[in-house]
Amino acid sequence: MTDRKNELAANLAKVERRIADACAAAGRARDEVTLIVVTKTYPASDVRILAELGVRHVAENRDQDAAPKAAACADLPLTWHFVGQLQTNKVRSVAGYADFVQSVDRSKLVTALSKEAVRAGRELGCLLQVALDAGASGRGERGGTGPGGIGELADLVAGAPGLRLDGLMTVAPLTGEYAGREQAAFERLMDLSTDLRRSHPAATMVSAGMSTDLEQAVTAGATHVRVGSAVLGVRPRLG
Repeated sequence: MTDRKNELAANLAKVERRIADACAAAGRARDEVTLIVVTKTYPASDVRILAELGVRHVAENRDQDAAPKAAACADLPLTWHFVGQLQTNKVRSVAGYADFVQSVDRSKLVTALSKEAVRAGRELGCLLQVALDAGASGRGERGGTGPGGIGELADLVAGAPGLRLDGLMTVAPLTGEYAGREQAAFERLMDLSTDLRRSHPAATMVSAGMSTDLEQAVTAGATHVRVGSAVLGVRPRLG
C-alpha cells in the first residue's frame, strides 16, 4: 500500500475504535452510527483511497470543490452529503451530485432545491440544520434555523416535490448557552428530533459530532457523525 493509504487506513481504524467504544459505552449497536468522512480541501485521490478502504459516505461543504470531485469519483459506490451553508445560486450544481443536503435552513433554499431536484429527476434527502445559538434573528452564526423554526420548515420540505425530509443536523455552537457544552447541545438536538418524528416519523437521521466531539454525539444518540481531520489529517490553510 502507498504511504497515504497506510496513513488513512490507520486513521480510519482509530476513528472506528472511537465510535465502537462510544457505542459500547452507550449501550448502542455499532451499526446504529454511520461515519461520514468530510473530505473538504482534500483531493479526489484521497476519496478514491477512502472508497478502497470501505468508506461509503463522504461530505463536502463548498460546491466549487465538491462538484469536480464528485464528477471525478462518479464511478465509486459513494453517498455524497453537502454539509456547508448553501447559497441558492449553487443549488443547481449541488442537486446534480449530492444525495443529502444537511444544511437546509430557510424556505427560499427549500424552494430552490425542490425546483432543481425535479429538473434533475432526482430525490434529495434533506436534513434541517438546527442552530442552537440562534438569537433574536432566528439564525445561527454558522447557519441553521433556531429550534422554533423547525416545524414550519419540516412541513415545507415534506411537501416539496423532489425532496425527502430525513432528519436534523447541528454543529456544536461556539456561543450561547450551549457553548462548550457539546453533550448538552447534542441531547437538545435529540429532544428536537423526538418532537419532529411525532409529525414526520420517517425523519430519523440525527447528524451531530465531528472529530473532537463524536463520542458526545454518539452518547446522545446521533445516527451520523461527520469526521474530517481525525481521518484525513490537519487540513492545509486555504487562500
